[in-house]
Amino acid sequence: MRVTLAQISIPLLVVALHVSYVAAVKDYLFKNCENSGFCHRNKHYADQISSLGSEYKSDYSIDANSVEVISGPDKFFIQGQIVKVLPNLPEEKVVLPLKISVLEGNNIRIQVDEAKREAINIANKFINHQRYNETSNWAFVNQELQYVKTEDADLKKSDTKFSITYGKSKEYVAELEFYPIKLTVYHLGEAQVVVNDRGFLNVEHWRPKDANADHLSPQESDFNMFQDDFKDSKEDSLPLGPESIGLDFTFKNFRNLYGIPEHADTLNLKDTTESNNPYRLFNVDIFEYETDSRLPMYGSIPLLLAVKPALSVGLFWINSADTFINVDKSNSTKDSKTHWVSENGVIDFIILIGSTPAEINKNYGAITGYTQLPPLFSLGYHQCRWNYNDEKDVLDINSLMDQHQIPYDTIWLDIEYTDSKKYFTWQEDKFPDPEGMLKELDLTGRNLVVIIDPHIKTGYDVSNQLEKKKICMNDPSNSSYHGHCWPGESVWIDTLNPSSQSFWDSKFSWDKKNKFTGGESTNLHLWNDMNEPSVFNGPETSSPKDNLHYGGWEHRSVHNIYGLSFHEATFNSLVKRLDGHTRERPFVLTRSYFAGSQRTAAMWTGDNMSKWEYLKISIPMILTSNVVGMPFSGADVGGFFGNPSKELLTRWYQTGIWYPFFRAHAHIDSRRREPWVPGEPYTSVIREALNLRYSLLPVFYTAFYESSTNGSPIMKPIFYESLNNLESYSIEDQFFIGSSGLMVKPVTDENANDITIYIPDTEIYYDFTNGDLSKVGWYNVRKPGYIRKDVTLHDIPVLIKGGHIIARKERYRRSTKLMANDPYTIVVALDKYGHAEGNIYIDDGESFGYSTSGESINVHIKYSKDGLTAHVNGSNKEYINSLGNIGIEKIIIISPFKLIIENPKLKINSDWSIQIILDIEHDEL
Repeated sequence: MRVTLAQISIPLLVVALHVSYVAAVKDYLFKNCENSGFCHRNKHYADQISSLGSEYKSDYSIDANSVEVISGPDKFFIQGQIVKVLPNLPEEKVVLPLKISVLEGNNIRIQVDEAKREAINIANKFINHQRYNETSNWAFVNQELQYVKTEDADLKKSDTKFSITYGKSKEYVAELEFYPIKLTVYHLGEAQVVVNDRGFLNVEHWRPKDANADHLSPQESDFNMFQDDFKDSKEDSLPLGPESIGLDFTFKNFRNLYGIPEHADTLNLKDTTESNNPYRLFNVDIFEYETDSRLPMYGSIPLLLAVKPALSVGLFWINSADTFINVDKSNSTKDSKTHWVSENGVIDFIILIGSTPAEINKNYGAITGYTQLPPLFSLGYHQCRWNYNDEKDVLDINSLMDQHQIPYDTIWLDIEYTDSKKYFTWQEDKFPDPEGMLKELDLTGRNLVVIIDPHIKTGYDVSNQLEKKKICMNDPSNSSYHGHCWPGESVWIDTLNPSSQSFWDSKFSWDKKNKFTGGESTNLHLWNDMNEPSVFNGPETSSPKDNLHYGGWEHRSVHNIYGLSFHEATFNSLVKRLDGHTRERPFVLTRSYFAGSQRTAAMWTGDNMSKWEYLKISIPMILTSNVVGMPFSGADVGGFFGNPSKELLTRWYQTGIWYPFFRAHAHIDSRRREPWVPGEPYTSVIREALNLRYSLLPVFYTAFYESSTNGSPIMKPIFYESLNNLESYSIEDQFFIGSSGLMVKPVTDENANDITIYIPDTEIYYDFTNGDLSKVGWYNVRKPGYIRKDVTLHDIPVLIKGGHIIARKERYRRSTKLMANDPYTIVVALDKYGHAEGNIYIDDGESFGYSTSGESINVHIKYSKDGLTAHVNGSNKEYINSLGNIGIEKIIIISPFKLIIENPKLKINSDWSIQIILDIEHDEL
């Protein structure tokens, strides 16, 4: 949600007109590369160097005498110095300390800082003069990265270069040339990534404003080095002057690039050179965002994946400042070139190399953490709008869900539940008994999610305490910053300050007197919105960049991690609140996020619109989020703004059931659109879709478990399963669900009567439309290609790939909690050789017992010529025995024909084997 500055300060007539013209004026509210000082300067620098070609002599070199190896029992890295000469000041040199680390998992990390920053002399004594180097503290799951041991790397040094050979079979070589500086990473003798190939390395060093001319090279521009001409940023004091960093990366023989969310754009990244519109990473509250856009959005994950059949490469740019990425696929070679530019901070990046994108996901997750294993209820259906009016409204919706036999798990409250938008309060005339409301929801295992944002209304006890404890975001004078957001005048909690955590904990305390949390209720969870942070009267609707955070760091340095720090503080508070109770796992939804956010929160794609193009773009947006390790993602079903047609709403539900995070949400001015509102036949179709989601929760939960251990996507792009098929690399309207073999192609076109589905390989695929196996249809193509399929409004096109086994729960229940003891149906889809296998992960879905005391099982089921077998893996015998009342009520084996075994009298918690002889030769399948 957001409101524009215009809506606060200009006449009502203009407010009324705003909606009609906002699409035409949106772009100028946000910076682009041309009017953003640091991007403009780096682009100019790159253009000048490119125009000079071989005539250009770089100002940067590595001092060969400074290069040395530092090794020990728990460390191994190479350090040295990059020297930057100043053409107009030949006696002065800028020293840039360099560190190269080889990490486990074939990852290599490069860090470049600027020396002697402590000597900077500026008027503002509150500002930290160093370059911000703490992004990794927030992004990394563990600061103690695992280094490759000295004996596992071969080192060679000469006067002109340095090389490191590493990997299990010494298949990787990183070669650093001293002048001109160039880092090349090889795999099996072939260059894969070249850093500074084009010589765009640029570190804008400290210089006094009055001596700036002497510090500029002929290739540099002084555009907005000490001021900001952008309309809404003119008050930015830029106290440290120019601090930007820039670097180019060339991916050799890679044409398919993915990642760097968040953008409402294609899955496969576009060339941005012709449009002169680079991708921007700058967390903003963007109103009615457009599709097909490189404009920034609510979150930023600076991870790019380059993929080709034999190898995948990840580039993790560890910087939380405003960042632009130019993608160049225009050259005649098969290379892709990128240029990364950040406003300030240090150069810090990791190059990850693996045989597949899944291996990159695993290695990246080992650094930043894997997604949380969420509480099972959070994978169910979430019902939300801005706003449900009062307790009666909430409980009426809850009752109507049951009347219409609509399964759901969570109802949500937006900001209107509060007293005058003061967080941690209730509007008492409308919500007089929150504890009673929570208890009523809990009778059927339902949950309540309420919104808490980082802006705190001035003039009541919470904001007063924040200011008294000095844990607010501050202005440049180091006083609490006051700005405007939903409550009007507000302060912002500085969750980068360690002292803020204990204060935040106190607001969620387990106390019968704490009315906000419903006393001792355990079914209350949190939604952190507006945490980019959104500031209605700030530049680009966010915080002024010269505001200050804990440690004297300017907001410009930490902007993209602020949202992460906020939702992480909320998660930590809820863990403490729920500690010792059965329901220990919190659920937190965040709008703003960064690398590492996956550890503690889900995300959604923000304020989309009730239009077909937003339904379409939701799929590549969520796929992109999954590719970069943030799999718990979704989009507002039905669209946030506007009123969807009945057909669009229905198709969106049919798509939304596949989102890892599945929530319907609507704007306060939108008409009611709960599943029963559109009437028949739409309500029945929506109900069928919801029942399919709930029946497949064992599949989703298993996929989340796998993701929590290896970083694999929940919604997985097709190319992950068909790396040798280059056409699959641009398929963005269909996907697999985890490792289940379920391949989904939602209907996203209006009045569609048929669709085309891409079959990416020559394995057998079975028709699983609507989850219905009553009629076995199958496809076995001679070569990858498209098939056409007729569809009606009722149809959700799904195929299941041969060779997979999945589990379902087929009984209607009102919520996930009521499904706990339901029996399983096992679906076995044989491949063309007559084989199949799959896993079912099970735990209590609520506690941390799975990690603290082994209270979980992983059931591996396999079909071969010897029959169907199951093996239970688990370490806690007491827990395994507790599952003894959960049976398997049906086994369905599908090949070009179908076999159903009813009531096989098997238990999910024990090993078993069934001998099955099919009267068909395997090579006929």
